[in-house]
Amino acid sequence: MSDSAGGRPRGVRGIVRTWGEVLVRPRRAFANGVTPGDQAPALTFAVAVAAAFTLGWIGSDPAAMPVVVPSSRLLSEAVVFLVVVALAAPVGLHLTAAVATVSVVLASVEFDGGLGLRDRGGVSETVQVVAYASSPMALGGPAIPELRVLCGAYAAVLLFVGFREIHGLGPVRTVAAALPPAALGYGVGYRVVAAARTLLGA
Repeated sequence: MSDSAGGRPRGVRGIVRTWGEVLVRPRRAFANGVTPGDQAPALTFAVAVAAAFTLGWIGSDPAAMPVVVPSSRLLSEAVVFLVVVALAAPVGLHLTAAVATVSVVLASVEFDGGLGLRDRGGVSETVQVVAYASSPMALGGPAIPELRVLCGAYAAVLLFVGFREIHGLGPVRTVAAALPPAALGYGVGYRVVAAARTLLGA
């Protein structure tokens, strides 16, 4: 994830390699692959994860897809997929990253002879961490609640690892910074909360 000018490899092979490295060696992946001001590959990666999730969901539970074109279920599924890739994934990433940015700032507040903020990474690095931490959700599409909850939990752990590595916050501050975006992006966006409710019989 660290052999290109921008800090990470590009293209389909680069996405696959980055995905594997984040899952297996997250600290190294975040340390070497997150580069200030280089958000484009992260957005592409987030869209790829959302696409994989959506394909898994459509394939395992087509009845859950909204009927956009009454005469053709296949066309309805294609429309849903395109909306996710072109609109929902980019908007979801930036909304989650906005929440993450606020959370990181609040978690960085300190009182040491006055009100101040600890040194931390920038907004672009936060966006990248949020995107790459979503890696497990590529496997969470199938309508299997246990699998989706497991993927969501690991995504939250990866977000914690990424924030800790990039922003240098202590464990408690990192948890405080990671919980809100994880709950929104992975819990709500990827329907992990709904899967957990299914498991709990709620």
